[in-house]
Amino acid sequence: MNFTIEDILLGASVLLLISILISKSLGRFGIPALILFLGVGMLAGSEGIGGIHFDDSLTAQSMGSIALTLILFSGGLDTRWENIRPILWRGVVLSTLGVFITAMLLGVFVSWVTGFTLLEGLLLGSIVSSTDAAAVFSILRSKNLGLKHNLRPTLELESGSNDPMAYFLTVSFTYLVMNQEEASILQLVPMFLMQMSIGGAMGVAMGRGMAWVINNIKLQQEGLYPALTLGMVIFTYAFTNLISGNGFLAVYIAAVVLGNKNFIHKGSLTRFYDGVAWLMQIMMFLTLGLLVFPSEMLPVIGTGLLISLFLMLVARPVSVFLGLAFFKVSLPEKLYISWVGLRGAVPIVFATYPLLAGVEKSGMIFNIVFFIVLTSVMLQGTTLSVVAKWLGLSERDNKPKKIQLGEEMGYDAKNALVEVELTSQSTAIGKSIVELLFPRTALIVLIDRGGKFVTPNGGTVLESNDKLLVMVDNDEELEKVNAALGL
Repeated sequence: MNFTIEDILLGASVLLLISILISKSLGRFGIPALILFLGVGMLAGSEGIGGIHFDDSLTAQSMGSIALTLILFSGGLDTRWENIRPILWRGVVLSTLGVFITAMLLGVFVSWVTGFTLLEGLLLGSIVSSTDAAAVFSILRSKNLGLKHNLRPTLELESGSNDPMAYFLTVSFTYLVMNQEEASILQLVPMFLMQMSIGGAMGVAMGRGMAWVINNIKLQQEGLYPALTLGMVIFTYAFTNLISGNGFLAVYIAAVVLGNKNFIHKGSLTRFYDGVAWLMQIMMFLTLGLLVFPSEMLPVIGTGLLISLFLMLVARPVSVFLGLAFFKVSLPEKLYISWVGLRGAVPIVFATYPLLAGVEKSGMIFNIVFFIVLTSVMLQGTTLSVVAKWLGLSERDNKPKKIQLGEEMGYDAKNALVEVELTSQSTAIGKSIVELLFPRTALIVLIDRGGKFVTPNGGTVLESNDKLLVMVDNDEELEKVNAALGL
């Protein structure tokens, strides 16, 4: 059957709308959006009610690479250096050594319990060795759940930076499986050092270059800035790969560097890429759902479940405990990081590499990987908040909304507007502003009182549920404001 462009657009829009509506309805029950998007794609596929036949692995891989590039850029752009600095090396070790240990342990286990050779087992282990940040934090944020002891930045940094390592291992072992007589594992070491070094250097250079270009190009139309940055992001990925570097690493580092600099339209560009990242995730999950044939997964359910359980209960915990052995991390924290080894759509994208390379057992590898992702999301994804509470690591995420002044114009301003809500326990209720021991440099600019806005003065009496818009210079000053308000 030949489809017109109108048919394709209609089908894509319907799938997109259905996915978003279902995720809104079922997300409140703790079901990750990832599994819902994949489910919609499978239902729309050739063996589902939609009957859409899609088996183009090359298209899926290309779309997945573009989507992953933009998702990594969005994640890096929203990463604050002050949050990751205390746990930088912890996250780096988890995203490199941790990924490597996971891949090796799982690879040996796969070759032991299946008919795979050791190299084929290591290839499968490499494909599923990275974790998925989007699925993890969509659940935590929907539950309004915070994590103690810098766990959230640790998990964000690991999830955002471990895909390059998994990509390198996947491509390398695909090459080794296809060229077993000519290639050697020892060849991976200089290749790894070269790819990571070039990727890191390009990321730093492009991040600084992007900030300079955005601040100095002075485009007449503000709507062109997203297009400008999009072009630079794609260039960073493609050019880094062209010169034998790791494009994913370059994009992520460039985003982190850019996100921690001052540039014009920073807030609007960050929101733009957040929306793009969500669109890319939905597109990737739907496409991969269409690509899988559920009937082909039935023969690998037993093997897939065994491998998945080993990954969740043995390989991931061992890699976390070994990786964090030299850091001051408590047992509950290690256990929780071990459990947050959620696999997402990235392993399914990586599973298309052996398919396109013509690896003999690539079809079975793809189906096992898909099953591992499903079980990981269903078992781990639905219990993240529960496990955090069991281990005593959860806390309410009550961080106030903050607007950095001058951010949109690229000014290096220290002042920020923070929204602070007076709860019923606040000691400031019933007092006038002049009675509060407010820091001299802090200022209440506006009060939102049930939708009515009050311009405050020294005699204004504060009431329960008032939302104060307070100007502060830094986080230390904000703490003094909270103390003065009895929060």
